[in-house]
Amino acid sequence: MSDPRPSPPAGIDYVAVENSPPFVELKRTQRSFVFPLAVAFLVWYFAYVLLSSFATEFMSQRVWGDITVGLLFGLGQFVTTFAITMAYVAYANRRLDPKSAAIRAELEKQEVAS
Repeated sequence: MSDPRPSPPAGIDYVAVENSPPFVELKRTQRSFVFPLAVAFLVWYFAYVLLSSFATEFMSQRVWGDITVGLLFGLGQFVTTFAITMAYVAYANRRLDPKSAAIRAELEKQEVAS
């Protein structure tokens, strides 16, 4: 019985590509943006959860009408999520996409040559 998965193009050593300096730089660039933002968001998220659980008096303070500090913090979670997403897309377009396009172009040249 034959393997139903398509085989990679001949002539391209994907392990070598993954270990190549351009690919390592691409991963480093991506991680240098993602990891700090992920940590910051998790701290912000857990601060919100802990404040809602243990600082109920603070979170229930009214700011304006029926709007409380807790409601503003909760809505801030959504705003932060969208802001991080937009920042990542802009960062990827500016810094990651050119690097990945160069790697892809090099692989396509190798594929044609094989």
